[in-house]
Amino acid sequence: MMRRPVDVGAPDRLYTVTGGRSRSDGSSFDLVTLIVAECEPSVGQQSEHRRILELCRHPTAVVEIAAELSLPITVVRILLEDLQATGRIVPRHPRVAASATLPDTALLTEVLHGLRNL
Repeated sequence: MMRRPVDVGAPDRLYTVTGGRSRSDGSSFDLVTLIVAECEPSVGQQSEHRRILELCRHPTAVVEIAAELSLPITVVRILLEDLQATGRIVPRHPRVAASATLPDTALLTEVLHGLRNL
């Protein structure tokens, strides 16, 4: 089985889609960040922006958006930053678990020994 390269987009098309930018401006979108559209797509918008707004009527992960658009994640992040700058989307970043909510190491060790004894 022959594997395809990850970035299959034509470089000139990707250059046009991002307006010549190859990196995001700094506000990073994690792969699991949920994106929610704040408005409907409007006439005259770039087709990729319209598609993102359609996909994000309900919370949608950044990685899902990239898969649906068949675009590299870096390109999708640039497009998302464009939409965020105009207030058309809102990112919902994943919560980080507090260390106090993690189970005690001794308890996990006892569970592991119990499972091995089964």
